[in-house]
Amino acid sequence: MTIAYACVLFMGLFPYVAAGIAKKGFDQYDNSMPRQWLAKQTGFRARANAAQANLFESLPLFFAAVIIASINNAPQARIDLLAIGFVIARIAYLICYIANWPSTRSIVWLLGLVCVVAIFFQI
Repeated sequence: MTIAYACVLFMGLFPYVAAGIAKKGFDQYDNSMPRQWLAKQTGFRARANAAQANLFESLPLFFAAVIIASINNAPQARIDLLAIGFVIARIAYLICYIANWPSTRSIVWLLGLVCVVAIFFQI
């Protein structure tokens, strides 16, 4: 497994970290109606849930970039480096979202997007 493929696997699972932060250990969590419960949350729980949605939304383009670059025999070291950059940016994104640092969050979101677009240009 390449580093980039490991990043794909990690990112496929990472949104669940945000979901766990939004739900874990909180009083009156209703697992029979999780969406309704989450809709009523505020503060970092609401931000973690919003981050979860955005993390899922970012996956298709990242997955496609890694797969297309790999199929086209782009230099693996560059794909790996950019995939790691994307993962680091998305981890920072979650931290910034939960901490309520919107400007920094937007910057790291953009850095992650730049990494994904750059993977496409490795072809």
